[in-house]
Amino acid sequence: MRVINIIAWILLIIGGINWLLVGLFGFNLVDAIFGSIPVLASIIYSLVGLSAIWLIFSPIYGHGKISLWNRD
Repeated sequence: MRVINIIAWILLIIGGINWLLVGLFGFNLVDAIFGSIPVLASIIYSLVGLSAIWLIFSPIYGHGKISLWNRD
């Protein structure tokens, strides 16, 4: 589950930076990279959204914490 959490955080950071660029400069990085392949852009947006949902519910499965590293 740690790998999924790390991937979710990375996707969420990428999505957050994309929204920052859209808000400040009107530049959509995902469309700039994958604009010629709209299906791929939709997949990226879906993965970012699913990552956010995963990180909302991950503490429930992780007994109150989101685990990224092995700390015993």
